[in-house]
Amino acid sequence: MSKILEKSLKDAHKEKSMVIGSRQVSNSVKNSKLIVLSQSMSKDVSEKIESDAKKEKIPLVNFQGTSIALGKLCGVQFRISSVSFTSISDANIKSILKDTETGES
Repeated sequence: MSKILEKSLKDAHKEKSMVIGSRQVSNSVKNSKLIVLSQSMSKDVSEKIESDAKKEKIPLVNFQGTSIALGKLCGVQFRISSVSFTSISDANIKSILKDTETGES
């Protein structure tokens, strides 16, 4: 698990610079800087968000954990299937993408 992703999720939640939930993320792809999807998402919803993100050239991270784990990382007491950052630095995006790529291989 990427420490930079964990810190970014907590910071974004405090600063209210994130959108939580698959329907809300799907509706706000154009305003996103980075999208994180948990493994708990239904296949059709995650495919729709992935295709929308690809069209808009938004980086996407497949979180290697459940929606419960993603919720805990955000510091909330409920499940979160997807998150989009509306404000995050490019340096953090690159670090998160690099960390998740090395973690998957």
